[in-house]
Amino acid sequence: MEVKEIEELVSKLINDALELDEVHVKFDGSQCRINAVSDMFDDLSRVKRQQAVLKPLADIIKDGTIHAVTVKTFNKAQWQRDKLFN
Repeated sequence: MEVKEIEELVSKLINDALELDEVHVKFDGSQCRINAVSDMFDDLSRVKRQQAVLKPLADIIKDGTIHAVTVKTFNKAQWQRDKLFN
């Protein structure tokens, strides 16, 4: 699979499973980085947030399509602040 196809697949799997305002996926051939934005994360711990994002990816992690994943989650206010400083 090409890099762009993997990014689109990861984005689709996450968007189909979760109610997100935004999801940003970058894949460089070995590392998949995901930024997920939603107020659904407000009441979840950091671990629960990451588990929610990783769960829809279980099959493609298991089959080796992706293997190294970094997840950052934000509510909308956190995302706006983070964008100002990055």
